[in-house]
Amino acid sequence: MKMSHVGIMVSNMDKAIEFYTKALGLKVVMGKSAVIEEKETAIGAMCIAVFGEGFKGFNIAHLVTTDGVGFELFEMKDREERHHVDFSKIGLFHYSLETDDFEGVIERVRQYGGKTRMETMRYHPEDDSKPYKMVYLEDPFGTLFELYSHSYSETYSSEYE
Repeated sequence: MKMSHVGIMVSNMDKAIEFYTKALGLKVVMGKSAVIEEKETAIGAMCIAVFGEGFKGFNIAHLVTTDGVGFELFEMKDREERHHVDFSKIGLFHYSLETDDFEGVIERVRQYGGKTRMETMRYHPEDDSKPYKMVYLEDPFGTLFELYSHSYSETYSSEYE
């Protein structure tokens, strides 16, 4: 199994594209495009099946990470302005990215309207040979994501006692 993409609802597509490209370094595969509610095309039928009749249309954009994972951004015509995580609800509540430029990404997240949710944490502060860091951040729309300094496998390796 490989990760293909994640879909994220945003309230301002132009600001979202700016944030995800300039703060996080993703590349645009397909820029902002309008989707209308219609039944004549396969895409139209699929959108009605997913969003239900009366979804009123949306803007969409496709971006990609350096390792090929896609980010599908949706700006629905009928939407809230901000995502509010309810930790008592079941379902996805964050995604995670890995970077070699840990501090730089944090700074750019703030610069482009995101924020930090916590202080940077080291997983193994007692072991200088394991400098694995993480932090929870938010995009400008309230979507949570985690930032790692090292790979998931390195960070959680069962070899570490």
